Amino acid sequence: MSFEQIALEDKQKALAELREVKELFASRGWFPGTSGNLSIRVGDFKPEQFQFAITASGKDKTVHTPEDYLFVDQDGKPCETTRLKPSAETLIHCEIYKLTGAGAIFHVHTVFNNVVSEYFWDRKAVPVDGVELIKGFNIWDEEAHIDIPIVSNFAHIPSIVPEVTERIVPSIPGIVLRKHGIYAWGANAFEAKRHLEAFEFIFEYVYRLELLKKGI
Repeated sequence: MSFEQIALEDKQKALAELREVKELFASRGWFPGTSGNLSIRVGDFKPEQFQFAITASGKDKTVHTPEDYLFVDQDGKPCETTRLKPSAETLIHCEIYKLTGAGAIFHVHTVFNNVVSEYFWDRKAVPVDGVELIKGFNIWDEEAHIDIPIVSNFAHIPSIVPEVTERIVPSIPGIVLRKHGIYAWGANAFEAKRHLEAFEFIFEYVYRLELLKKGI
């Protein structure tokens, strides 16, 4: 399906959902500076052909403007004539969509996801044991253990992509860039939001538990 074949109302729905979730996450302080990016896929999906709406680069996410979003294809190239540039990390969104077939991807920077990504960098994953919010990922085992992958962070975004490809775990709808932030995804905006909120709760829990273990 080409971009022109996607119904206008589907495009408008994606933009409305992005606006809503952007406002919510901004109210929580999850977009310090102009950091973070959000995307929602539109139309049919094939790993070799798809389109999605994504936040434009360098925009203040605490306000709403007509220049907040644009549509790009599976290679991160704009689908329409525009002066806007997609988020610098659009290629990571492209890769996650190709590998997972997700419907939405949300990426935020918080103190907790940055701290735990550095604290557990040597093991390349954040270990989590028996936390209730693991069920938010549809993992229902009693006292379940999960490892949330951490990947390297490079200024050259294409250098990150191969490691993302290698480290994504099908049962864990998220991946952390070291000292950078979490990417969480889901079948739609609601599910991606639920996953992101679960990750952020878990990161804070793990951080505070480590402090207690050290008697701090």
